[in-house]
Amino acid sequence: MWDLKCVSTPTSPTIIFPHNPCATKTRHYHTPQPQSRRFPSLSINCRATLNQKPMSDDRMLVFVPPHPLIKHWVSVLRNEQTPCAVFKNAMAELGRLLIYEASRDWLPTITGEIQTPMAVAKVEFVDPREPVAIIPILRAGLALAEHADSILPSTATYHLGLGRDEETLQPTVYLNKLPEKFPEGARIFVVDPMLATGGTIVKAIDLLKERGVGNNQIKVISAVAAPPALTKLSEKFPGLHVYTGIIDEVVNEKGFIIPGLGDAGDRSYST
Repeated sequence: MWDLKCVSTPTSPTIIFPHNPCATKTRHYHTPQPQSRRFPSLSINCRATLNQKPMSDDRMLVFVPPHPLIKHWVSVLRNEQTPCAVFKNAMAELGRLLIYEASRDWLPTITGEIQTPMAVAKVEFVDPREPVAIIPILRAGLALAEHADSILPSTATYHLGLGRDEETLQPTVYLNKLPEKFPEGARIFVVDPMLATGGTIVKAIDLLKERGVGNNQIKVISAVAAPPALTKLSEKFPGLHVYTGIIDEVVNEKGFIIPGLGDAGDRSYST
């Protein structure tokens, strides 16, 4: 059972998973507070400021943003009558919204002054010098991450192909374009539409950990998540943040989320 409670000024529904797997899972509303540090001046008379959300040290946070457009696109994805082209577009739009929510108070910014046609104005830009990476898990991750570059400027994309054995439900790597090492402090979005049994997403994050990436440098983006996957993630990766369109309670014996939305890869690419 999950203990439900709320605090004032909510931003999005959040489930907190304590690092202790036997502890009670608590769902509440989480309001992050930005922190900052300074960088040298830039040519546009700016100084860089790193606005960073404080990371939880021993808990995994699962965010389910309550935006009506997120609910709309999840509903389009669920409908078995949705044509493949519309399904793929809905997946891309949902990914855009979830990445927007996940990047809130997480991206480094440059603050300063510029000259407008009328007067001098104080401005704030995303700092392109700080590394941000998108890692879509093939195939369906490509659709969910399709509009990532419209949200995040100056990102690098690294493709990761993981298949799942239909009998054992264990993942296998068939494509790995990850770098040997990520830059220090890199912010990484791992995009996997369906968090069902958790095998695929756990394998993907294990590969990142082998390359020196910390749990609090990773945010997971998914269309639908289920308790088995979330439980595995919370046990292995304290401090991880997961953003999902919806949480469904059931995973069947074939590893599909119920009611879910079917095979996201097949429905995205008409296969």
